[in-house]
Amino acid sequence: MKAQVGDWIVVESPHVGEPRRIGLVIGVEQADGAPPYTVRWTEDDHESLFFPGPEAHVEKPEALFP
Repeated sequence: MKAQVGDWIVVESPHVGEPRRIGLVIGVEQADGAPPYTVRWTEDDHESLFFPGPEAHVEKPEALFP
């Protein structure tokens, strides 16, 4: 997975009926865009260092908000 500041992280819920999480990438530790990422989560505006798992993917801003 590769991301850059301004991309969105989408984490699909492993449970039926639970919403997915969406967060804005506000920091990238590695020059090549590899994890971890500093993410500001939309549901509560909190920021965290995020190590993505298999349920996560990166979306460009124009893909989520055309």
